[in-house]
Amino acid sequence: MVKQISLFLENKKGRLAHVCRVLGDADINIRALSIADTTDFGVLRLIVNNPDAAYDVLKEKGFVVSITDVLAIEVPDNPGGLAGVLDKLEEANINVEYTYAFVGTTSKDALVIIRVDNSEEAANVMGKAGIRVLRGEEIYAL
Repeated sequence: MVKQISLFLENKKGRLAHVCRVLGDADINIRALSIADTTDFGVLRLIVNNPDAAYDVLKEKGFVVSITDVLAIEVPDNPGGLAGVLDKLEEANINVEYTYAFVGTTSKDALVIIRVDNSEEAANVMGKAGIRVLRGEEIYAL
């Protein structure tokens, strides 16, 4: 599993920059991010090189922050590659809550972060299908 940092941000000028500055000042490197916004706030999801330290520093700075387990998977980087992976999850009745791309691999596959309703089962399904699930340490070191 990979630890993902999630935090709520007011939808105001400079808030995302402030988060990035806080993390940078703490020597924490962002590996991937996704932000979903509404009129008033956004949910920022981050994969960083040191999730526990990121959680602590963001909490200290007054952010509403949490850590969530997600999967990082290698997906064939070709048309339909992600669809094939998602088909395996659907066949196993595993719901995908959200997903986003991840940059930083040296392989020829794409890296994708995926949040599902049953991470352990999803990891087993992926393994049986020959889909590589990366460990947190592998992702944090990229």
